[in-house]
Amino acid sequence: MFIGEFQHTLDTKGRLIIPSKFREELGYEFVMTKGLDGCLFVYPKSEWSIVENKIKSLPMTDRKARTFMRFFFAGACECSLDRQGRVLIPANLREFAELEKDTVLVGLTTRLEIWDKNRWDEINDMESMDFDEVADAMAALGI
Repeated sequence: MFIGEFQHTLDTKGRLIIPSKFREELGYEFVMTKGLDGCLFVYPKSEWSIVENKIKSLPMTDRKARTFMRFFFAGACECSLDRQGRVLIPANLREFAELEKDTVLVGLTTRLEIWDKNRWDEINDMESMDFDEVADAMAALGI
Protein backbone atom coordinates (compact mmCIF):
# COMPACT_ATOMS: atom_id res chain seq x y z
CA MET A 1 0.00 0.00 0.00
CA PHE A 2 1.25 3.46 -0.90
CA ILE A 3 0.85 6.11 1.79
CA GLY A 4 2.76 9.24 2.66
CA GLU A 5 4.10 12.40 1.06
CA PHE A 6 7.69 12.91 -0.09
CA GLN A 7 9.41 15.88 -1.66
CA HIS A 8 12.10 15.31 -4.29
CA THR A 9 13.76 17.27 -7.06
CA LEU A 10 13.84 16.50 -10.77
CA ASP A 11 17.37 16.45 -12.13
CA THR A 12 18.34 18.27 -15.33
CA LYS A 13 17.56 15.15 -17.42
CA GLY A 14 14.03 14.84 -16.04
CA ARG A 15 14.77 11.97 -13.65
CA LEU A 16 13.05 11.68 -10.29
CA ILE A 17 14.05 9.57 -7.30
CA ILE A 18 11.27 7.27 -6.18
CA PRO A 19 11.37 7.04 -2.37
CA SER A 20 12.69 3.68 -1.17
CA LYS A 21 9.46 3.22 0.79
CA PHE A 22 7.57 3.04 -2.54
CA ARG A 23 10.07 1.08 -4.66
CA GLU A 24 9.32 -2.42 -3.37
CA GLU A 25 5.57 -2.04 -3.85
CA LEU A 26 5.97 -0.32 -7.22
CA GLY A 27 8.40 -2.83 -8.66
CA TYR A 28 11.13 -2.33 -11.24
CA GLU A 29 8.64 -1.72 -14.10
CA PHE A 30 5.41 0.24 -13.80
CA VAL A 31 3.05 2.51 -15.75
CA MET A 32 2.90 6.31 -15.61
CA THR A 33 0.13 8.38 -17.19
CA LYS A 34 -1.62 11.73 -17.10
CA GLY A 35 -3.62 12.03 -13.93
CA LEU A 36 -6.57 14.11 -12.95
CA ASP A 37 -6.15 17.60 -11.47
CA GLY A 38 -2.83 18.15 -13.27
CA CYS A 39 -0.68 15.47 -11.66
CA LEU A 40 0.76 12.19 -12.92
CA PHE A 41 -0.56 8.77 -11.86
CA VAL A 42 1.90 5.93 -11.33
CA TYR A 43 0.65 2.34 -11.09
CA PRO A 44 2.37 -0.95 -10.36
CA LYS A 45 1.79 -3.29 -13.32
CA SER A 46 -0.66 -5.42 -11.32
CA GLU A 47 -2.83 -2.41 -10.42
CA TRP A 48 -2.56 -1.01 -13.95
CA SER A 49 -4.14 -4.22 -15.28
CA ILE A 50 -7.12 -3.76 -12.96
CA VAL A 51 -7.60 -0.10 -13.95
CA GLU A 52 -7.07 -0.90 -17.62
CA ASN A 53 -9.76 -3.59 -17.58
CA LYS A 54 -12.24 -1.29 -15.87
CA ILE A 55 -11.67 1.46 -18.41
CA LYS A 56 -11.76 -0.97 -21.35
CA SER A 57 -15.20 -2.11 -20.18
CA LEU A 58 -16.64 1.40 -20.61
CA PRO A 59 -19.07 1.66 -23.53
CA MET A 60 -17.45 2.87 -26.76
CA THR A 61 -20.75 4.53 -27.62
CA ASP A 62 -20.37 6.97 -24.72
CA ARG A 63 -18.56 10.11 -25.88
CA LYS A 64 -17.21 10.96 -22.39
CA ALA A 65 -15.86 7.42 -22.01
CA ARG A 66 -14.03 7.67 -25.35
CA THR A 67 -12.60 11.06 -24.38
CA PHE A 68 -11.36 9.71 -21.06
CA MET A 69 -9.83 6.63 -22.73
CA ARG A 70 -7.88 8.85 -25.12
CA PHE A 71 -6.67 11.08 -22.29
CA PHE A 72 -5.69 8.20 -20.02
CA PHE A 73 -4.14 5.72 -22.47
CA ALA A 74 -2.51 8.11 -24.94
CA GLY A 75 -0.48 9.64 -22.13
CA ALA A 76 0.53 6.31 -20.62
CA CYS A 77 4.01 4.84 -20.82
CA GLU A 78 5.83 1.91 -19.30
CA CYS A 79 8.67 3.08 -17.09
CA SER A 80 11.44 1.46 -15.10
CA LEU A 81 13.80 2.39 -12.30
CA ASP A 82 17.52 2.81 -12.81
CA ARG A 83 20.10 1.50 -10.30
CA GLN A 84 19.78 4.67 -8.21
CA GLY A 85 15.99 4.29 -7.88
CA ARG A 86 15.23 7.04 -10.38
CA VAL A 87 12.65 7.15 -13.14
CA LEU A 88 12.97 9.22 -16.29
CA ILE A 89 9.69 11.10 -16.67
CA PRO A 90 8.95 11.54 -20.37
CA ALA A 91 8.95 15.14 -21.62
CA ASN A 92 5.26 15.07 -22.58
CA LEU A 93 4.28 14.02 -19.06
CA ARG A 94 6.59 16.58 -17.44
CA GLU A 95 4.97 19.24 -19.61
CA PHE A 96 1.44 18.06 -18.80
CA ALA A 97 2.06 18.15 -15.02
CA GLU A 98 4.20 21.32 -15.29
CA LEU A 99 7.08 19.58 -13.52
CA GLU A 100 10.18 21.71 -13.52
CA LYS A 101 12.23 21.03 -10.40
CA ASP A 102 10.52 20.62 -7.02
CA THR A 103 8.01 17.78 -6.86
CA VAL A 104 5.86 15.96 -4.35
CA LEU A 105 5.19 12.22 -4.52
CA VAL A 106 2.00 11.17 -2.78
CA GLY A 107 0.96 7.62 -1.92
CA LEU A 108 -2.74 6.92 -2.41
CA THR A 109 -3.03 3.23 -1.47
CA THR A 110 -3.03 1.71 -4.99
CA ARG A 111 -1.14 4.37 -6.92
CA LEU A 112 1.34 7.21 -6.60
CA GLU A 113 0.74 10.75 -7.72
CA ILE A 114 3.54 13.07 -8.82
CA TRP A 115 2.84 16.77 -8.39
CA ASP A 116 4.63 20.00 -9.06
CA LYS A 117 5.29 21.29 -5.55
CA ASN A 118 3.67 24.69 -6.15
CA ARG A 119 0.51 23.09 -7.55
CA TRP A 120 0.42 20.62 -4.63
CA ASP A 121 0.71 23.49 -2.15
CA GLU A 122 -2.14 25.34 -3.89
CA ILE A 123 -4.59 22.44 -3.75
CA ASN A 124 -3.65 21.66 -0.16
CA ASP A 125 -4.06 25.17 1.18
CA MET A 126 -5.54 24.35 4.59
CA GLU A 127 -6.80 27.89 5.11
CA SER A 128 -9.04 27.76 2.05
CA MET A 129 -10.27 24.20 2.58
CA ASP A 130 -13.84 23.82 3.82
CA PHE A 131 -13.56 20.83 6.15
CA ASP A 132 -17.30 20.75 6.81
CA GLU A 133 -17.92 20.38 3.08
CA VAL A 134 -15.29 17.63 2.87
CA ALA A 135 -16.86 15.84 5.83
CA ASP A 136 -20.32 16.06 4.22
CA ALA A 137 -18.95 14.65 0.95
CA MET A 138 -17.27 11.78 2.83
CA ALA A 139 -20.49 11.03 4.68
CA ALA A 140 -22.38 10.93 1.36
CA LEU A 141 -19.87 8.31 0.19
CA GLY A 142 -20.44 6.28 3.33
CA ILE A 143 -17.04 7.00 4.87
